[in-house]
Amino acid sequence: MRDNPKYCYISELFWPSSETLMSFKKPYLAIALVGVAAASGAAWWLQNKPAQTAEMVATSASNSGPATNAVGAPTGGPASGGGAAGGTGGGTGGPAKPTAVEVTQVEKALLVDETQSVGSLKSNQGVVLRPEVGGRVSQVLFKDGQRVKKGQLLVQFDDQLPVAQVMQATAELSIAQANHKRNQELVAQNFISKRSLDESDAALQVAQAKLALAQATLQRLKVFAPFDGVAGLRQINVGDYLKDGADMVNIEDIEAVLLDFRLAERFQTKVKPGQKAEVTFDALPGRKFTAIIQAIDPLIDANGRSVGIRGCIDNRQMQLRPGMFARVNAVFGERADAMVIPEEAIVPQGGRTFVVKVVPGPNKDELISERVNVKIGLRQPGKVEILEGLSLGDSVVIAGQQRLQKDGTLVRIIDPSKGQAAANAPAGGPANAAGAAPGNAPGGPNAGKPAEKAADKGKSKMPPVTGENPCVRGLNAAR
Repeated sequence: MRDNPKYCYISELFWPSSETLMSFKKPYLAIALVGVAAASGAAWWLQNKPAQTAEMVATSASNSGPATNAVGAPTGGPASGGGAAGGTGGGTGGPAKPTAVEVTQVEKALLVDETQSVGSLKSNQGVVLRPEVGGRVSQVLFKDGQRVKKGQLLVQFDDQLPVAQVMQATAELSIAQANHKRNQELVAQNFISKRSLDESDAALQVAQAKLALAQATLQRLKVFAPFDGVAGLRQINVGDYLKDGADMVNIEDIEAVLLDFRLAERFQTKVKPGQKAEVTFDALPGRKFTAIIQAIDPLIDANGRSVGIRGCIDNRQMQLRPGMFARVNAVFGERADAMVIPEEAIVPQGGRTFVVKVVPGPNKDELISERVNVKIGLRQPGKVEILEGLSLGDSVVIAGQQRLQKDGTLVRIIDPSKGQAAANAPAGGPANAAGAAPGNAPGGPNAGKPAEKAADKGKSKMPPVTGENPCVRGLNAAR
């Protein structure tokens, strides 16, 4: 079978020999080399294609320039073509184009060293009245929400039994006093011994003590206001039997309210008693109050690493209530001549802070960039205080810093406001301006007046307060 030519052809087709394989590899190798060379040539052509295309576009523009020139210009000629060719050559071999940047100047501004926090209000003084002894309520001598004075009788308990005990103690004291006086006379006449006089003196002291005890028990059946304030909602009625310690009513002194809030521990060296804080309340939109810092907690909270602050707000207009939520803006100080720049000018790098300053170049009418290390101070929305590194009036870059990788780069200052003003200008400017009333224009004299009037109507005018600020008198001042 192996001698059969057909079998040999089929075997060579499916099981080629080594000589056959080598004969096939030679043309494939040549084809692969040709393909690699073609790919390399295509890559080189693609890399050089943009430059060639730009040169072709510039040449075509220079050649077609005279034909599309303005009226009165020559339509063609060697001179025009030469000028275009010269311009192209100068553009490709001329100096580097300056980088466009936006700049601003270092300015002076008023900076307020402040921080924000939240807190809640408390009464200047507050207490829940409770009876010291049990008994039945016979009189309630106040109304809910009534202003009360210190020492005013508020609740009277049934005192029939204590009154009788006081009368009994008074009678016993009268007898003891008479006996003691008689014994003194008898001792002077030597009719009785001195021992009898001592016994009558002791009996007199016991009678005095019984009377004092009965009077104290009677006094405990009367509940008085401990200080000036406002009575809350009573929880008792006439006829109720109360045990000692039962809640009756709360008394709150809110002529001045206390503001409790917390600040981070880094502010503990800045806040001091006597400083002021601006306070606003969600329940009273549009109104601002001033709190005077009175005390600082000596203990820092280990969980939140914050320190407790207590302030006082004058509340003689009775607009604030204990328990209200407050937003606090604590002011530590002010600097009227602080040097500030926009936040956009700051370039942090490697743990340091830089700004790019624009300075005159070596040649006339040239501006170059210079990176300067600065020390920053206070931060406010949109502004940063500069403590070191810049001077008043220096020009710093606020847009385009990423294109200035090294000092000495040529820069060109642009003003984006001019472009925005031109883009926002209406097409029919005079006609549109004439159609609008001058007084109702956005910048006219009547602009914002309706809104201001509506805001004034929404605010209720509070009567002025007179006298000393209760926060200045102190927390435990006598009223």
